[in-house]
Amino acid sequence: MKLPFKNKILLAPMEEINDIAFRLLCKKAGAGITYTGLTSPLTKERLYLQDKPVLQIFAKSQKGIKEFMKKYDDKIAMWDFNLGCPSKNARKKGIGSFLKDLNTIEKILKEMRKNTKKPLGVKFRKSNISFEIVKIAEKYCDVICIHPRTQSEGYSGKPDIEFAKKIKQSTNLPVIYSGNIDDKNYKIFLKEFDFVMIGRASIGNPNIFSKIQNKKTNFNFKNWLELAQKYKLPFKQIKFQAMNFSKGKKDSRQLRNQIAKTKSLEEIEKLTNFKNYKII
Repeated sequence: MKLPFKNKILLAPMEEINDIAFRLLCKKAGAGITYTGLTSPLTKERLYLQDKPVLQIFAKSQKGIKEFMKKYDDKIAMWDFNLGCPSKNARKKGIGSFLKDLNTIEKILKEMRKNTKKPLGVKFRKSNISFEIVKIAEKYCDVICIHPRTQSEGYSGKPDIEFAKKIKQSTNLPVIYSGNIDDKNYKIFLKEFDFVMIGRASIGNPNIFSKIQNKKTNFNFKNWLELAQKYKLPFKQIKFQAMNFSKGKKDSRQLRNQIAKTKSLEEIEKLTNFKNYKII
């Protein structure tokens, strides 16, 4: 099945980071596609999907999947099942990289496959069941994504690139590589893998995608904020992203400390518009 990627550089799924405003900026900057953060098929929250993203779900059973996919299938480009998240929240719920039961994993992917004609993917980490996940994916999926760190490593330590290569060699499915990709090393990884994901290097920096495409965009916090207000994102998220967009700016630590103390949008706008910071 043809994958809906406009190029080989994708925005990685990131919990909390990948709100609709951030995804739209990354897409405008040139991301081949955007992934949502983790989404439960049982969620009651309103989903903003104007960027036509890959909708990534987490689950530990088939409950609610059919209804959820029926509701959103025509609003997205692709579906993805997350088996890689190492967060405390994932541990608590028994999802992401903490879901180890292969029978359950297969049932969920089978249910997802039954309820869409769109491409389907699965994202997973280095573990003792990685190759079994690949075998299951070959029955139901159109692409797989490997992040070659273990659950306990989280996002620290060096990704096991040789392990990722073995995953690639073990399957005929297209393989997305995830882990420490940025504008300096992506070409190296595209020699070995079909696609790459950029995650942390894009936080507060959607322009990384245009830089890779040899184009120029100057998206900043002001651009993000305009979209955030359009989609009525909560103040807590505005504070969070204001701190992200301050990354790499002059006196950024001081700015983040000040942003953390703000209690209104007006305070944030005043801070981020200060001439020394220039993030707005």
